[in-house]
Amino acid sequence: MKSILKQLKERRLALGMKQKDMLLRVGILRQQYQRLESKGNPRLDTLELIAKGLKSELMLIPHEKLGAVKAILENDNVSAQTLINKDSRQGKENTLADNPWKDLLEGDE
Repeated sequence: MKSILKQLKERRLALGMKQKDMLLRVGILRQQYQRLESKGNPRLDTLELIAKGLKSELMLIPHEKLGAVKAILENDNVSAQTLINKDSRQGKENTLADNPWKDLLEGDE
C-alpha cells in the first residue's frame, strides 16, 4: 500500500495542480503543503481538509472488503464482483449493521 502522503501527491498531480494551488483550495501555504507532502504527519482534520481540496474522501475500509474496493478502484469489476459473491456465499449477515458495505459495491445496472 502506498503511504497516504504519496497518495496525496499523486492525486494532486492527477488533478494538474501545483503545491501553490493548495492555498486557494484549502488555505495551506505552498511551503506548509510541501513540508506535509514530503515528510509530514498531518492531523486528521488537516487530512480531511486536504482531501476535500483534492476532490477526494477519507474512509476506513474493513479488511475483508479491501480487495473489492481495490478492484473497483483499478476498474476490475469482474474481480470486485467475484469478491462480493464470495462474501455472500460465506453466509455473512446482510444487515446494514453487520455489513455497512452492503449494496455499495454492487452495480446499479
